[in-house]
Amino acid sequence: MSFDYDLFVIGGGSGGVRAARVAAGETGAKVALAEEDRYGGTCVIRGCVPKKLMVFASEYAGMVEDAQAYGWDIQPGAFDWDVFRGKLYTELDRLEGVYRNILKNNGVETFDMRARLVDAHTVELSDGTRKSAKHILIATGGRPVKPEIKGADLGITSNEIFHLEKLPERMLIVGGGYIACEFAGIMNGMGVEVTQYYRGAQILRGFDDEARGLVSEEMCQNGIKLHLGTNVLEMEREGDRIRVKATNGDEELFDQVMFATGRVPNADDLGLEGLGVELGRKGQIVVDDYSQTAVPSIYAIGDVTDRVNLTPVAIREGMAFVDTVFRGKPTPVDHALIPTAIFTQPEMGTVGLSEEEAAAQEPVEIYATSFKPMQTAFAGRGRRVLMKLIVSKANRRVLGCHIVAPGAGEMIQLVGIAVKMGATKEDFDRTVAVHPVMAEELVTLRQPVRSA
Repeated sequence: MSFDYDLFVIGGGSGGVRAARVAAGETGAKVALAEEDRYGGTCVIRGCVPKKLMVFASEYAGMVEDAQAYGWDIQPGAFDWDVFRGKLYTELDRLEGVYRNILKNNGVETFDMRARLVDAHTVELSDGTRKSAKHILIATGGRPVKPEIKGADLGITSNEIFHLEKLPERMLIVGGGYIACEFAGIMNGMGVEVTQYYRGAQILRGFDDEARGLVSEEMCQNGIKLHLGTNVLEMEREGDRIRVKATNGDEELFDQVMFATGRVPNADDLGLEGLGVELGRKGQIVVDDYSQTAVPSIYAIGDVTDRVNLTPVAIREGMAFVDTVFRGKPTPVDHALIPTAIFTQPEMGTVGLSEEEAAAQEPVEIYATSFKPMQTAFAGRGRRVLMKLIVSKANRRVLGCHIVAPGAGEMIQLVGIAVKMGATKEDFDRTVAVHPVMAEELVTLRQPVRSA
């Protein structure tokens, strides 16, 4: 049977674009890709990239204070949201152009429209055109959702926060995951009065307790009004503001409310019903270790599969898919020991098991230190950092590393290599320290602070 394409990719985010351009450019496959929105997906257009640029922008106020403490005659000024937003949009347009050119230069035919599956080898575009393909890859990502409460439509999500006409004076952020906590720090740094509600006992559920506890403490020190064990009951418009009733009895007025209370896979209305593609409880596409669905010709990668919802993971899954399908090298996706950065303020980097996870698995020793780093201590700021290693008592392997500090994301990328290779505590000890840097503490931790 002949097909129009060897591969048809639905979704122009990081994972789909990587799979399409590598399959076309490096294996000679005939590839097409359909994207109904902007190329680059969540990460480039409404996620990692604009968020990190906002993190950078939000940190300059503190830098001015530090510079003054170091003797610089610098006076703080006002943050101009319009100037920043204009440059942000220009940069996102540039990056989208890069993604489009990558596909074009590798011979991928693109369709700027929605695509749905008709059968195991056919997709239908929104203009009614049908295309056949030997293999179909779904890489449609995910999207934020709002809770089902009265007045929820008055709030925004992480999709809309980059498009605010002006910065609010007072803002409520609802949620306790990394997206909520990152934007709480961003908006606080830009001069917004930030309140954060989280229904749980502590933010950043699933991360190491000691590390997330320090992040929470420092966020409060930075001026964020964090209310734990608190959720929104209902919201209503009151003039130009939003009146929010909370479960703790508070009633407050805010200029903006942002919900960061969960995301769902973009697997609906793809025509999967009746094809035999299995969907999970959250609506995610169920795949095996090779990203293959129950229909042999249909594969799925990235957030739509709800495995590990990180951009580099989607890219890695796309590469493994190409190796498996087009290079004849069956390659399962390795989701173990993925280094992760959370761009809170302070930043957090983590790889491997938390203390709680490790202690439930086997006897461990905990090596940790918390201190005031030289740069901010000199400037008179009381910020603390944390360096922590989780070590197996049985084989001395470092099972986890957790860093809360400026630049933690940069540090954890390199620590991740050692942990992935199975480094032991003694391997860390044999490494000569780089002095004076914060990360030297990772190789100078001599005595465990506790066993678990």
